[in-house]
Amino acid sequence: MHRDPVLLVVAHGSRDPRHAATVHALVERVRSLRPGLRVVTGFLDFNVPSVQGVLRSLAADGTRDVVALPLLLNRAFHAKTDIPAVLREAPPRLRIRQADVLGPSPLLLDALERRLYKAGLTPADKSSTGVVLASAGSTDPEAIAVIADVAREWRRTGWCAVRPAFASASLPRTEDAVRALRAAGCPRVAVAPYVLAPGFLPDRIARGAADADVLAEVLGPAPEVARLLLARYDRARLPLLRALGA
Repeated sequence: MHRDPVLLVVAHGSRDPRHAATVHALVERVRSLRPGLRVVTGFLDFNVPSVQGVLRSLAADGTRDVVALPLLLNRAFHAKTDIPAVLREAPPRLRIRQADVLGPSPLLLDALERRLYKAGLTPADKSSTGVVLASAGSTDPEAIAVIADVAREWRRTGWCAVRPAFASASLPRTEDAVRALRAAGCPRVAVAPYVLAPGFLPDRIARGAADADVLAEVLGPAPEVARLLLARYDRARLPLLRALGA
């Protein structure tokens, strides 16, 4: 009987232990949504198991088909360069397909709003609240343009305003976007971290939100994010299944 490809979640990794703990919590939620699917996690740096080690283990236990899913919100350097380079070094018996990054997606906007409501806002507050969409930042122009597009799309759902901000590599910083929303006349300002797990850059976002009225948590193991992982997996696994005649 044909078995579904293994889902390999490829996380960046961090020296901050909160990062790996959040990744594992998200992966557990994915497993709970689809019992029977084999889901494994590998890290590019700092944490174990490494992606290379997981791939060797999969090959050793007889696995043939793998969907490698980057746990990333933007298609930037890691998705375009780092991850493909690691996957090219995998044991030759493995057939690997790299899935798309998570963003952009309406599910991520739903998750962002869930976090803001958990932080104290209500749907009735949208028209009087300006939101800072605070991402980690990138030197990749395509990734920066996508964040701006996400902010514009989210603004159309009824917020007073939505402005992008970046914790590194790009401008404006979170604190600058907070001030700009105040100056634009938004009665209330909220900061929504567009990041998946805690760490150095999310902490910088939090410091930049000191003058905001509301600071949401990182996306973490939000149910919408878990559903999005499975949607990306399903899209990537179809070519593998067709190749097998399944």
